[in-house]
Amino acid sequence: MAIRVHDAPSSARATIEEKWKHLPFGEVFTDRMALARWDERRGWHDLEIRPYGPLQLDPAANVLHYAQQVFEGLKAHRWSDGKVALYRPEQHADRLDRSAARLCMPPVGRELFLEAVRTLVDLERAWVPPAEIGTLYIRPTLIGIEPALGVRVSETYLFYVITCPVGPYFPRGFLPVNIWVEPELVRAAAGGIGFAKSAGNYAASLMAGRAAQKHACDQVLFLDAREHRFLEELGGMNVFCVIDGVLTTPPLGGTILPGITRASILELAPRLGLEAAERPIAIDDLVRGLASGAVSEMFAVGTAAVVTAIGGLVWKGETIAVGGGKAGPMASRLYEELTGIHRGSKPDPFAWMQVVPQLNRR
Repeated sequence: MAIRVHDAPSSARATIEEKWKHLPFGEVFTDRMALARWDERRGWHDLEIRPYGPLQLDPAANVLHYAQQVFEGLKAHRWSDGKVALYRPEQHADRLDRSAARLCMPPVGRELFLEAVRTLVDLERAWVPPAEIGTLYIRPTLIGIEPALGVRVSETYLFYVITCPVGPYFPRGFLPVNIWVEPELVRAAAGGIGFAKSAGNYAASLMAGRAAQKHACDQVLFLDAREHRFLEELGGMNVFCVIDGVLTTPPLGGTILPGITRASILELAPRLGLEAAERPIAIDDLVRGLASGAVSEMFAVGTAAVVTAIGGLVWKGETIAVGGGKAGPMASRLYEELTGIHRGSKPDPFAWMQVVPQLNRR
């Protein structure tokens, strides 16, 4: 699809570097955004890059009332030679389409997704921080925009992409975090949209997240909706445990987001000589394993945080230490391997990184 690039003011290099000095996650945005529209007659059309700014939506737009909305989150990394590379963008494109299908939305498709993301990142490459500072976070989003009240599928859609330079997702960086295990509230139920990356799943996590904050925890860990017994995922990340030396994560079953970083770790582990398994993990078994030493590590994984060690769980009024409150060897090794691949400093055996061509479309 042809892409129109409109003239847009570009921030001065000094201004960009000044903003790098303080990068709260997701609060600093770049100069441009990508947009495309869809309707039944024309399909996807009018792909363009224009100055970053507010969207004009009718107050009756579908997304505001019936929540036809899905999104993605991926990153661009700056290498030491100055090149900028994306991490597994095709996988993010495919997941966006799987999420869209569950919410009866048209697929964006790899071609449009990649053209929008690559062109925008190329134009905004000055905003990609050096690796020691952070990365460029990319947020493709698909929303229903038809102005009509009544519970039905929208007939028109907007796909847009925004970008923002970010530092660590957790302010403390790689230091272990404490996790609140939610005993009652659930994130998703079987047959629902738990596997889709949609705003509704994150909205459902907010109340439990507030409880986590009250208990001085950084994130919330959800249990299954039926029995409140089995680990599922955190509010915004997947979870791994090291049980009897085996890297273990709950299986996907429609209620857990199929994380790209989760999949990467499962693919990477055998090459590192690590045994990995997907199987149900009961919270009571986990607590006993932590007491006996059978569970030696826990960590959260996701695009935003990559790998973050879990240093403690708050469960039934008790704070349970994990790994002595320190990052374990497996979490540390996986973090170093993945971030090394991101930065181009370690071998990329799966060809996960894609260098963004510099086409000087300014």
